[in-house]
Amino acid sequence: MQDYATLRTVMVDTQIRTQDVTKFNIIEAVLSVAREAYLPDSMRAVAYVGCDVVLDGGRVVLEPRTQGKMLDALDIQPDELVLDLGCGYGYSSAVLAHLAEAVVAVEEVDTLASEAQAVLGEQGVDNVAVIEGPLVEGSAKHAPFDVICIQGGVEQVPQTLIDQLADGGRIAAIFMAGSIGECRIGHKLDGRMAWRMAFNATAPVLPGFAKEPEFIL
Repeated sequence: MQDYATLRTVMVDTQIRTQDVTKFNIIEAVLSVAREAYLPDSMRAVAYVGCDVVLDGGRVVLEPRTQGKMLDALDIQPDELVLDLGCGYGYSSAVLAHLAEAVVAVEEVDTLASEAQAVLGEQGVDNVAVIEGPLVEGSAKHAPFDVICIQGGVEQVPQTLIDQLADGGRIAAIFMAGSIGECRIGHKLDGRMAWRMAFNATAPVLPGFAKEPEFIL
């Protein structure tokens, strides 16, 4: 039988702390969430590997390094409301729930959304609401959000989501150009977005976040 608690500690020590992610609240959050619980039984053996875990519907659980550095760059505060897009089985939302006041998780694959709601309930996470619907639509009725975290690759971030971000809020997204990508943090100031590169990372582009093809006559 796997000793998941030990694997989780090793993951934090070798994949997160070594990336200069040392904020106590992030380390505590990752150590507190049973990553394996948010995967199907057949995939639990790879819960703590140092790469993305591929789920149904083109979703991934981002590798620990990427997720840790993303959380570090976002610097989420305990009184903030977070929108988590592409939550899969709910792992990212569970970690965010330890950092924020509340999380709205959006997942458009119906089987993943229903499973995420169930697992979060089983794990006693009571400050996450799971919404089934298109990722690019976010959740306007719960806006404005202090933080938006996109759990996958993007080529562009729709204005619909930017409109749901509070002024002074932040978005974390992995911008992909072919096979090359970088995580950028966007800050909304006076209604405008300013993006900065945080670190190199890659992830599959999520549905609805690809650029429209350009036609040249």
